[in-house]
Amino acid sequence: MLGGDRRRLELAYSLMCTLPGTPVIRYGDEIAMGDNLDLPERNCGRTPMQWSTEPHAGFTESDRPCAPVIDKGPYGYERVNVAKQRRDPNSMLNWTERIVRMRKEVPEVGWGDFRVITVRDPAVLIIRYDWRNNSVLFVHNFDEKPREFSFAVGLPGETGKLLVNLLTEDHSHADDRGRHTLMLEGYGYRWYRVGGLDYLLKRSDIDTDATGKTSHPA
Repeated sequence: MLGGDRRRLELAYSLMCTLPGTPVIRYGDEIAMGDNLDLPERNCGRTPMQWSTEPHAGFTESDRPCAPVIDKGPYGYERVNVAKQRRDPNSMLNWTERIVRMRKEVPEVGWGDFRVITVRDPAVLIIRYDWRNNSVLFVHNFDEKPREFSFAVGLPGETGKLLVNLLTEDHSHADDRGRHTLMLEGYGYRWYRVGGLDYLLKRSDIDTDATGKTSHPA
C-alpha cells in the first residue's frame, strides 16, 4: 500500500510504536515483504516468510508448499529476504529491531498519560507521555515535504528545555521563550526523552502530571 517507500514505511511503524495502544508487527513486516495480489482474499498477505534465496525462500523443503512464495518483481524473495537484510546495517530488518528495542526503553508509552501538543501545522503530530516524573515526546511529519515549526513542551520549570533524541545525536534546546524549533524532512519523525537520559534516577513511585496533580499506582 505504501509502494515500498522506505520513508513512509518507517513513518508508519514509528507511529504504530508511539501511539497509545499495543503495537503489532505481523511476520514479514520487519523486512517489508510485499503481497501476492493474484491470490484470493486474505491469502494475498499470507505468503510464506522469505528467509533466504534458497528454493521456496527457505520456508520449506517441500515441492508443494501450502502457498506460493513471491518470486517475481521488486518483492521477490531473491531481493527481499531475512538473510540478505541481516548483513545490511541499513536494512528494514535492522531498523525494525532497533525501533522495537527503543520502544521497550520508553515505558511511558505503555503506562503513562498522553497529551497532544498544540502546533499550528496540520501536517505535524506531537504527542507527550508522562509517567512517574519522566516524559517522552514524539514528533511526526505526515507531509512529503519538509516542515519547520515551533512548539512548547508544556511542562513546568526547566524540565522541557532539553529534548534528547533517542535515535540520533540531533538533540533540541529551547529558546529563551521555552520553545523548540524543528525542521523535519518529508515523512520525518523524532523520538525524544524530555530533560535528559537520567530518567531512572528521576523515576518516582508516584505519578505527577503537568498540572502537578499526583496519583499513587494501584
